[in-house]
Amino acid sequence: MSQILINQSVAILCDGNNIERSIHTISKNKNAMINFDTLIPKLLNGRGLNRMIYFREGKSISSKFADRLHENFYGSVIPCHKSADIPLTIKATQLASKVDTIIIMSGDSDYVELVTHLKGEGVRVEIAAVRDTTAQILIDKSDYMHEITSNDWFVYKAPK
Repeated sequence: MSQILINQSVAILCDGNNIERSIHTISKNKNAMINFDTLIPKLLNGRGLNRMIYFREGKSISSKFADRLHENFYGSVIPCHKSADIPLTIKATQLASKVDTIIIMSGDSDYVELVTHLKGEGVRVEIAAVRDTTAQILIDKSDYMHEITSNDWFVYKAPK
């Protein structure tokens, strides 16, 4: 039997505040940060990355972080006025016709309606989040859940 090559285009949309809160809660360390260099390839699992967007409330977004996301994944960081829910939802809806799969990095049940909508548009929707801080209804509604574990973050140590 011949090998079938499946080429999927994936967009990863990250609710930065939600993921940061989750890993801070689980790790009990405010300096814990997602290691995108290992997490993104794990999430993609050989699929093509179309877009990587990190939504973050507030103005204190490290320019080094933004540069690294751009250099490694052509990713962008979008500062949000309040929560990331609405900007992330708008972007996901815009991307629905351009990608096969959207991975939402958040455990927030506010995204349930978005997941339902995207699936209705024929998009595969996956969640990437810390299981203990993820709403069960979000897991149930999505096509797949990628569990973010302690292997996917590191503790930042400020230079002395």
